[in-house]
Amino acid sequence: MSSGEANTSAHNSSGAPGRRAPVIVVKDLIKEFGGRPVLEGVQLEVHPGETLVVMGGSGCGKSTLLRCLIGSLHPERGSIEIFGRNLANLDEQGMDEIRKRFGILFQSGALYNSMTVAQNVALPLEEHTELGQDIIDIQVKIKLELVGLREHADKFPAQISGGMKKRAGLARAMALDPQILFYDEPSAGLDPVTSAEIDRLIMRLSKGLGVTSVVVTHEMDSAFTIADRMVMLDKGRVLKIAARQWFDDLRKLTVEEAEGRPEDERLIRQFLRGDAEGPITTRKTVNNYADDLLGQARTQLTPMPSIETTRRFFLGRRKPPE
Repeated sequence: MSSGEANTSAHNSSGAPGRRAPVIVVKDLIKEFGGRPVLEGVQLEVHPGETLVVMGGSGCGKSTLLRCLIGSLHPERGSIEIFGRNLANLDEQGMDEIRKRFGILFQSGALYNSMTVAQNVALPLEEHTELGQDIIDIQVKIKLELVGLREHADKFPAQISGGMKKRAGLARAMALDPQILFYDEPSAGLDPVTSAEIDRLIMRLSKGLGVTSVVVTHEMDSAFTIADRMVMLDKGRVLKIAARQWFDDLRKLTVEEAEGRPEDERLIRQFLRGDAEGPITTRKTVNNYADDLLGQARTQLTPMPSIETTRRFFLGRRKPPE
């Protein structure tokens, strides 16, 4: 278990929900692509009604973790339990039952362009319930009102802004009244005002309706606005899990105050502050460029056969073909 997991007890004093039985439990999660580890022993818990922010640099494994949580990727080892059920033990029907209890806001909104906003929101209700059309229409209006889009119900995705698409996607994610909402970069590509509106919606759902939220983001202003607890990933491993206040205190440290801290904490501080110098940038310059270029430090990035084939083609001719 990561050192940060011990700090989750601080969550109780931060004003966030108390330590009830977690709705999500991740244990020793390992995910690989082509034999290369992307997640290495990830462990975390998500408690009812809290907003857990998962953050880290590009390529750290945030989106891969999210895709494992929603069941679209299967880990090589470890386990994911949602509502007390191990996803690895579920057949397709069992997985569908779990999915009905959570919603997903994709980074792009992922709306169907051939459908109006209202039709997009109605789709989960039509597919997964036996409600009559009159009831579905009422539910759609309620969800669109929650995100401030009721007056735009008859517009198509191409007719609304990027921020409105995000809100429409959120309305659709809420269609089945889920207990958990997963967000993939909800503020990405939005102007500051629209981003603040999305943050406010996330908090309203969490505090007002008791929805548990897992938010993947690298937008620090948004993260510190909405989070109860935060998780920092780096190269597929968990560096820290703690209450928002712990991370806020860390990012406020001066350079002198941070010097005596462990490297992991200095790395987190650099990420939170967006500093140009620190452990993250130092790590990027460790490998010697000349050695890498000559193939002494790393294996070749381009498979050799494709180069050899081209060479053999030209060596058999006095000049390249016209």
